[in-house]
Parts: sequence; C-alpha cells; structure tokens
Amino acid sequence: MTTALITGASSGIGLELARLMAADQINLVLVARTAPALEALASELRDAHRIEVKLIVADLGAVDAAARVAQQLADTPIDYLINNAGFGDFGPFVDSDWTKTQAMIALNISALTQLTHLLLPAMVERGNGRIMNVASTASFQPGPWMAVYYATKAYVLAFSDALSFELRGTGVSVTTLCPGPTASGFQSAAAMEESKLVKGKKMPSSADVAAYAYRGLKRGKGVMIHGGMNWIMAQSVRFTPRALLLRVVDFMSRRDS
Repeated sequence: MTTALITGASSGIGLELARLMAADQINLVLVARTAPALEALASELRDAHRIEVKLIVADLGAVDAAARVAQQLADTPIDYLINNAGFGDFGPFVDSDWTKTQAMIALNISALTQLTHLLLPAMVERGNGRIMNVASTASFQPGPWMAVYYATKAYVLAFSDALSFELRGTGVSVTTLCPGPTASGFQSAAAMEESKLVKGKKMPSSADVAAYAYRGLKRGKGVMIHGGMNWIMAQSVRFTPRALLLRVVDFMSRRDS
C-alpha cells in the first residue's frame, strides 16, 4: 500500500491532511512533538479506515532529528512526503529570543530540507513520489515584525521551485502550498492574534486548506496559493515597489490598537 509521512501532524493542516489521506486508504507515518495528540489521531484513523499508522514523537527542530526519523523508516517506502511542521514568532527582531529564532530556522528550513534530501533518492529510484512543502503567502515578500519567519518561508518556496524543476521527468513532483492566515492555532503560537492581519478576520479552516492542498498534491501541481485574494496579493508583489511593499506589510502586521 501507499504510505505518506506527515510532519506537524498533531494539529492544523497536517492533521486534516492525515484524515484525507487515511480516507483514501493511504498508510500514514505521523510525526509531531506531542504524543497524546498523535495517539488520539492514530486511534481515530485506524478505527475509521483500517489503515496502518506509525507514530514518531520527535522535535524536528533538534539537531539530527530529521535523520533519526528517516532511520526509523529505512524499511518503509515513503510515497508522499508532507513537510508541514513549522512555526513563527511575532515582534521586533532586536527583541527576539535567539533560542526560539534558532529553533524556527532549524524546523522551518533545516528539517524540511534534510528530510527531503534523505527520502527523495528512493522516490527517484522508484520513479514515483509526491512531495509537499508547506510555505506561506509570507513567502512572496519580506515581513517586518516577523522577519525571520517570512525569510524561512521565502526559502521554502525558492527551494521547492528549484527542486521541482530539477525533478522534471523523474516521476517525482514537488508541490508548494502557500496558505494565507488559517484557523489552525498558528497565530496564537506566534503571539500575533492582535495584528491587523488576523484580528477580527474570518479565516479559512485548516480542513478547507487541507482539502485544497490534497487535490493539488494528487495532481502534482507546483505552487498552490489558497484563496483568490491571497493569489491576487501574491501576484501584485511583482509590480509593487519594495519600499511600498514593506510599508504595507508593516501596517498589516502591527497590533490593532
């Protein structure tokens, strides 16, 4: 049977993707830091769909964590790799906590890249595979007050685009999901609930974004921007002067007083 590895699977988009793939009778390897949430999800999916669900409790931001995850899968061919795990932080960079910032870079960039590097060769050898890297609409411009987060997501988009080009003709596709603000718990974790970007806004659900993402993943689509307005904003970046763009993101990111 087909097997999918999903990181950040205990909540949000990752959890909803797990439910969708389980309904398609895809066996799952679920990775996250929180064992109780993973165990509850695994029990739900096993009971509902009679699939195999393997759990790996790991902090992918830790040194060599991605390599240890891959080692546990040496005998499990991975057909779908969903690099969904990531987090952000809100506030001026000068006041940021370096330990948290370093962990963000390690998770958003290093773990995603290393897991892809470790699992991709077998996909290419088999001539079949699907990779989804979760970026953001933040990928398309710099982001004052979330400078490092925006930069990490710009990396994800650039890396995924280049990798997709390299893999033409191999049977392996790379999809880059670029959601806008989503009701997934991200905003609370990033301490940005009071920013104009999200305060008082009706955000799409994780289930809606996951359904959109899964449709594109199965078709091997490239860059996927969820939501018409998000698509328009991402395209407009190409024609907006850099100085104006920074001012717009600054305005939208500031706390609503």
